[in-house]
Amino acid sequence: MSAHFSALRRSPAHDAQHAAHAEWRVLESMQVAERFGGDERTRAEILGIADVSHLHRVGFKGQGASAWLGEQGLPVPDAPNSWNPLAGGGFIARLGLTEYLIEDGLNGRTSAKLAHREPALRVYPVLRQDLALALAGEALHELLLQTCSFNFRALDLEARPVVLTSMAGVAVTVLPGERMGRPYLRLWADGTYGHYLWETLAGIAAELGGGPVGLATITEIDQAASR
Repeated sequence: MSAHFSALRRSPAHDAQHAAHAEWRVLESMQVAERFGGDERTRAEILGIADVSHLHRVGFKGQGASAWLGEQGLPVPDAPNSWNPLAGGGFIARLGLTEYLIEDGLNGRTSAKLAHREPALRVYPVLRQDLALALAGEALHELLLQTCSFNFRALDLEARPVVLTSMAGVAVTVLPGERMGRPYLRLWADGTYGHYLWETLAGIAAELGGGPVGLATITEIDQAASR
């Protein structure tokens, strides 16, 4: 194994996806599942699950975090457990009163820039080594009914809610929404549960007619929707 390859970051769900014989590419210094084969477009419509752990993210907490992040030009959410979008497709989420999660989109570098800035007093960096998933499709609420006791249907999506709950017995942070008219959510969990959570959710998705979707298929769907 070359020194360059050994320096790659590794998704918490990498081994589970490797067992599924995914095709790989390197993106943001991480091996990313490009395709899983079969009719991924149909799986994505019914219930697709994708690993997006390669996206860079950073966390901050403390009494001074809100003011400091505002000084960096970020649109800090006013309400706890809510989020605001960032340029490039990323977002900033307020987790409770004084903790924040910032994640880059496919074309943004906000979190990468913040990670190299010296925080102010009463601002403390939070290491984020999450499993990060994206799930979408008509059967998403059925998966949620099987894995989580929280009622996502009761949420006002226009308020951009962030939910801290548990799914399949694992503590998760969830950002729910809609994507191209279908239910959609982003999910983050402790990376040590990555293999278990991927296998559990991907297995339920497959039972419902969906399953794993590679990044290439997600990109193709997004490009088609933007035309």
